[in-house]
Amino acid sequence: MLPLKLTKIGNSTGVVLPKEALAQMNVGPGDTVFLTRTPDGYRLTPYSAEFEQQMASARKIMKKRRLALRELAK
Repeated sequence: MLPLKLTKIGNSTGVVLPKEALAQMNVGPGDTVFLTRTPDGYRLTPYSAEFEQQMASARKIMKKRRLALRELAK
């Protein structure tokens, strides 16, 4: 576990990631990472074209089957 410090960046708040974390995720300045909510908190992962394609498919199915999913959620 790596502690991260929140810093003020203009009107926003940012997190500075340690060099070791960036190297393990194989990302650098300008790259995109995803913050995903999990049952344990949040997960930060590097951009994945495969993941984006899966999410696009999921969004399409969720839009098409909205009523069925709503019933299942009850």
